[in-house]
Amino acid sequence: MTRLSVNVNKIAVLRNSRGGHEPDVVQAARTCLLAGADGITVHPRPDARHITEADVHALARLTAAHGVELNLEGNPFAPPRAGYPGFLALCEAVRPAQATLVPDGDAQITSDHGFDFSGDTTGLGECIRALKALGCRVSLFVDGDAAAAARGPTAGVEQAARVGADRVELYTGPYAQAFAAGTATEALGGFAAVARRAQAAGLGVNAGHDLNQANLRMFLAAVPDIEEVSIGHALIAEALYDGLDATVQAYRQVLAT
Repeated sequence: MTRLSVNVNKIAVLRNSRGGHEPDVVQAARTCLLAGADGITVHPRPDARHITEADVHALARLTAAHGVELNLEGNPFAPPRAGYPGFLALCEAVRPAQATLVPDGDAQITSDHGFDFSGDTTGLGECIRALKALGCRVSLFVDGDAAAAARGPTAGVEQAARVGADRVELYTGPYAQAFAAGTATEALGGFAAVARRAQAAGLGVNAGHDLNQANLRMFLAAVPDIEEVSIGHALIAEALYDGLDATVQAYRQVLAT
């Protein structure tokens, strides 16, 4: 069954908007785990707009105590600065089970595209080797739309395997937009094709971004053998109405069907 990793970034956004310690990111993550989540995801940004370095350490202790995975997302090429030691340094400090590399810039509100494998991937391969030496499983954020499906092996998802990744995470934002517009069936073909190519290259496939209770089941039916979904924004928004425990359990039911 596809595993659920809950992204708790938005809990930190709410906390930081007021200052102080409430709502408590660790307590929220613990609630998710007790409700049945398989792991916790965070994406600490260099500007500490939500998850902080201290949060990463606290969540690493929590996930270790519960025997579940911590998935740490980030851009390995973003330089260190005050309050942010750099992605590789964070991974060295807490040794997450999974490191998901994302090619985002400081100015991006959220991740909105995957890696471009058409250029020089030497630096990316070096980062992957460094992370795997720390014991991290490495996943790369990749596009999964029709354009990505049409790319040849030298620029497509197969390159993720060639640079040493263990998995890819399909950026599902375009699918979510298509679902909302009533054109999901057309969009899903590209995602299924990219997933099959990744799996044929020996990669595990994760998925995430704008997945929610309404669109998740259709996605998983069309794109089988997804190892893990990472869901944060929608899940936290739904939890405002239904409660965090009930919302996590509802996602577990979707994944079980």
